[in-house]
Amino acid sequence: MMYKVTLIPGDGIGPEITDVVVDVFEHLKAPISWEVVEAGEKEIEKNGTPLPEKVIESIKKNKVALKGPITTPIGKGFRSVNVTLREELGLYANLRPVKSLPGINTRFENVDLVVVRENTEGLYKGIEYKIDEVATAIRVITKKASEKIGFFAFKYAKENNRKKVTAVHKANIQKLTDGLFLDCIREISKNFPEIEYEEKIVDNMSMQLVMNPEKYDVLVAPNLYGDILSDLAAGLIGGLGFAPGANIGENIAVFEAVHGSAPDIAKKGIANPIAILRSSIMLLDYLKLNELSRKLENAISEAVKDKEALTPDLKGKGNTETIKQKIIDHLS
Repeated sequence: MMYKVTLIPGDGIGPEITDVVVDVFEHLKAPISWEVVEAGEKEIEKNGTPLPEKVIESIKKNKVALKGPITTPIGKGFRSVNVTLREELGLYANLRPVKSLPGINTRFENVDLVVVRENTEGLYKGIEYKIDEVATAIRVITKKASEKIGFFAFKYAKENNRKKVTAVHKANIQKLTDGLFLDCIREISKNFPEIEYEEKIVDNMSMQLVMNPEKYDVLVAPNLYGDILSDLAAGLIGGLGFAPGANIGENIAVFEAVHGSAPDIAKKGIANPIAILRSSIMLLDYLKLNELSRKLENAISEAVKDKEALTPDLKGKGNTETIKQKIIDHLS
């Protein structure tokens, strides 16, 4: 069976790193055909928006997309493309696996946890107003969204042989909003007695992650906390250059590298493609192409051991082409 997948190259280094995925999938003989659609800064000049309707239509049709980083212009009145995609497509769950790679030197060697972030509400609703010298933001937490993300986290844990779910909150201060979130997660946890459940206040959770990351498995959190913790956790494994991500809805999923578009190194041939490749592993798993995903995962794990092939941001002496070729060699 051939799967059609929407490919959004994005801005900056986006086209370079998504090209790597296309080449690697060809050598992997993955049954994927790509439908390329453009979004980002170039589309503002052409169509007056960074997110043309054709992008939404393509993803709705194909149900699966791989997205390069997209720049949101600052101070020009455009909403974040990422936030808009999540709302338009109902991508309520942001999934961020954080797993150490062999040969990458960090303080920790065996990090293997997953951040599950509610993706559609909280402060990211962007409801703000200002009266005189007072600016106010409204934080929205609903029972429906909290139950959905809670069920997603426990279901993910069960299906992936995870042992524990930790709910992250600030209910000691945000008693109504985070209180509602916690109530929902607690109720969901009762349906999964085989999975250990605990709760951590977000500031304590931040400290625990940088001291004892091995104690944690699946973290489930409201939007803002999940955003912060997933970047913090990425630092445990070497940074955002290794961090994959997925935005998942009822029947649509968009996979992406979570780092920025890095325009300062665009077209220099030194962009690090590891994060987008690890995101493509998640894409393969989502399509139940598990044998191919494990093959690619193993190839990446072997390739990054060669310091000569790594890109400069990883303190290597190579470039985008050398790390791509090293991965392809291991696939062979």
